[in-house]
Amino acid sequence: MSSTKKPSLVILAAGMGSRYGGLKQVDSVGPGGEAIIDYSVYDALNAGFGKIIFVIRQDIEAAFKEKVSDKWQGKAEIHHVFQEPDLGLPEEMTEMPTREKPWGTAHAVLAAKDVIDEPFAVINADDYYGSIGYKKMADFLNQECSPSLFSMLGYVLKNTLSDFGSVSRGVCAMDENQFLTTVTERHKIRRENGQIVFTDEDGQDKPLKDQDLVSMNFWGFHPSILTTIAEDFKEYVRNNWQNPRGEFYIPFVVNKLIDENKIYLKVIANDDQWFGVTYQEDKPVVQDAMKKMADNGAYPTPVWQ
Repeated sequence: MSSTKKPSLVILAAGMGSRYGGLKQVDSVGPGGEAIIDYSVYDALNAGFGKIIFVIRQDIEAAFKEKVSDKWQGKAEIHHVFQEPDLGLPEEMTEMPTREKPWGTAHAVLAAKDVIDEPFAVINADDYYGSIGYKKMADFLNQECSPSLFSMLGYVLKNTLSDFGSVSRGVCAMDENQFLTTVTERHKIRRENGQIVFTDEDGQDKPLKDQDLVSMNFWGFHPSILTTIAEDFKEYVRNNWQNPRGEFYIPFVVNKLIDENKIYLKVIANDDQWFGVTYQEDKPVVQDAMKKMADNGAYPTPVWQ
């Protein structure tokens, strides 16, 4: 399908930042005081996205607007939506389940349901994906996206690790046509003795390959998925309301749709450099990279000028 509207970008910025130790969504890493999220907005607008939707919590709204979104007002259509624990709960649930953290990435997308009616991409606020990825995703959303064809950008696992601790990644399996067959969330991924490993639910360490393609939570969706997410979240809550740390991830929804033969999901390989700030120790590495890109003319300083 070819969309007549510019695609939208949903930026997930409601996370606690517990491992990082603060609101990493708005932490400055660029030479002009930019947060990673500012580079994402800049690259998305350059690639042809028309609407930016920030998914945040109400308790960080003032700080977030001051640090990030106020700078972009007038340059794009900006929306703020809130991922709060009571969003989208089953109608019969009269008592709020005890929560230690937000309900997860798919629940965060649900927060944007009322402001989306066009193909859209989803990204993390604290990941730098590279400008080429936004162009590839915009092309897909404008030219190919449909209720039965979604996409994601795939990154090479070895390029997405932190030197300062373990990470979680969605490890992809694909068929011969580069359509996703499944994405499996793996936790505590790190390099040990030259081998990348993760720790499974039983506490066992299992190997992964350096060249495995992983999801960095950069997805391309038709708005039809929002109805599916709303329905699946209610079912998830009914089954997990006693788990205070349970999270409803985007791959849960995607895998189910693939298993039911309702969608194909195209994995778009992306060689662009990825940077992320999972731990405080990651920050100087990202700051150095952003300064080099600005010095080389890849970005103006500041990017919102």
